[in-house]
Amino acid sequence: MFSGGENINSEQVLAGAAGPSPTQEFDEGMAFFRGRIMPLAEAQVSVATHALHYGTGCFEGIRAYWNEERQNLYLLKAAEHYERFQDSCRMIRITCPYTVEELVETTRALLNAGGFRCDVYIRPVAFKASRVIKLTLRELRDDLAVYAVPLGNYIDVGGLRAMVSAWARVSDNAIPARSKLTGSYVNMALASDDAHEKGYDEAILLGSDGHVSEGAGSNLFIARRGTLITPPVTADILEGITRSIVMDLAKENGIPVEERLIDRTELYVADEVFLTGTGAQIAPVTEIDGRTVGSGRRGPLVEHLQEMFFRAVRGDDPAHQDWVMAAYD
Repeated sequence: MFSGGENINSEQVLAGAAGPSPTQEFDEGMAFFRGRIMPLAEAQVSVATHALHYGTGCFEGIRAYWNEERQNLYLLKAAEHYERFQDSCRMIRITCPYTVEELVETTRALLNAGGFRCDVYIRPVAFKASRVIKLTLRELRDDLAVYAVPLGNYIDVGGLRAMVSAWARVSDNAIPARSKLTGSYVNMALASDDAHEKGYDEAILLGSDGHVSEGAGSNLFIARRGTLITPPVTADILEGITRSIVMDLAKENGIPVEERLIDRTELYVADEVFLTGTGAQIAPVTEIDGRTVGSGRRGPLVEHLQEMFFRAVRGDDPAHQDWVMAAYD
């Protein structure tokens, strides 16, 4: 059994997920691999696997949030994540042998087998498993795994210092940006490392046309004069599920939302800037390229969105019960 420790209460709601750091190597966890559930340590592949050499795979990230009062884990938008996962499989010519419904139920079985009593991250991954040296996607053996591990915040949800990276976002005409393809995330890793080496927490990438695309593995929003603005899906971004949640929450609360191109300089004059994603959750940016964003602290709009989001994902918002699914019967 994996224990999450203390309850997440109303005073802690803006703290996000509780658990290990994403930089902490994990040995404990559960995996579904080659048709059966097993300890994570037993789910292994050959060093000659095609995907290891050529990045020929795709993945998803799904969070499940522990609710101490209800003694249950709540999967966030599981079906939507698996629908996108199947889209990514099609993009890279991988045959997924399971329906969305089967993947969701497999994930619930995986969590039940682990007996997790903490916030959990679920990683489905499909990949070209053949042990061959050939640049191709056709006529290769496909494999699929889903694993689950305890995980806390991927990035700080209290406030981030960011920089606009010299590494441009890979164009959708080069590597499909709307799919979570394993090889394409080297682009994000280069930008992220560059930012960290320069003393920043996160990177913001521009697209091939010079407009703002997204963060290093997260979507981006700015707020100007009461309006939320985010780059369109044609700006070399991932079609984010948390991005859609934020847009829905904003509209429900009468906050105007625009999808349009954003110039780099708009980042410097924005009232608020924040990143969204399964890993990022909702994370405010308080400084960009040495320039203070707004007051230099988490702004009122993002704080309001965070509060609604974190209550909903733990199953505590009656209006958004359709966003979550209880893992335990």
